Amino acid sequence: MHADESIDNFPAICTFMPHSGRMVLLNRVLSADAENLCAEVVIRPDSLFCESDHGVGNWIGVEYMAQAIAAYAGYNASLRDEPVKVGFLLGTRSYDAHCSYFAVGSVLHVAVQRLIQTDNGVGSFECSITDTDRKTLATATITVFQPDDADAFLQSSEK
Repeated sequence: MHADESIDNFPAICTFMPHSGRMVLLNRVLSADAENLCAEVVIRPDSLFCESDHGVGNWIGVEYMAQAIAAYAGYNASLRDEPVKVGFLLGTRSYDAHCSYFAVGSVLHVAVQRLIQTDNGVGSFECSITDTDRKTLATATITVFQPDDADAFLQSSEK
């Protein structure tokens, strides 16, 4: 299954994210609600960032988590009939990986849980990556920022 295919009750994951094409690293949404989202990524030999001998380096786990947060934000925006917005990764605290690589053939579950969301667009999420046996492969706390108007925000930061 590729990122542009839908399954179950969720539309294709790319409908919830500002990413497109090969930069959509997650394959599908498994579950979502007001506080959580769980997405799936299947590691294939042709996966972006895959090193043929090892798989995908564990450092890409942060991007998997960030994209799951983007999908969470987009999912919740869709419930309010709002468009998907661009967000920014502000920081990662305590990224702890229990493997060097995500092996080819692995099916990963990337879970994010909202810890806090402020009125100014800053949010904090507890994140984890597990395999299908529920073995924890990586964890982190990620802080993000989603301005009301990303273009205006970027223009103001250039001044």
